[in-house]
Amino acid sequence: MNPKIQKLIPKYIHEAFAKQGDTSEKAMKDIKIICKLFNPCGHGTWWLYENIEEDIYMAFCLLDNPGFAEIGTVSLEEMVALRLPMGLGIERDLSFEPGEKTLEEVWNEVKGK
Repeated sequence: MNPKIQKLIPKYIHEAFAKQGDTSEKAMKDIKIICKLFNPCGHGTWWLYENIEEDIYMAFCLLDNPGFAEIGTVSLEEMVALRLPMGLGIERDLSFEPGEKTLEEVWNEVKGK
């Protein structure tokens, strides 16, 4: 595994993805958010809830960006390759615990802005 991905998404996060499993048949209220990533230099928050491609490091997420929110996929390889001002990169919210919120709760928060 890419060491940068391993740092961004440590073992306990991978284990939480595995525990949640396939979410395709679950209601939003039953899908737990596993990980919160954010851009420390500006807009963009990614709420990850399912790891879909372990070998290419893809995940389903809710993207919260000013003016819109969408559910889709994100490449963790691309996330860790992104270089931001001052040498920063995308970061994980260390205070967010896997399962702390559901996809429905976050969706309602984002849409309520």
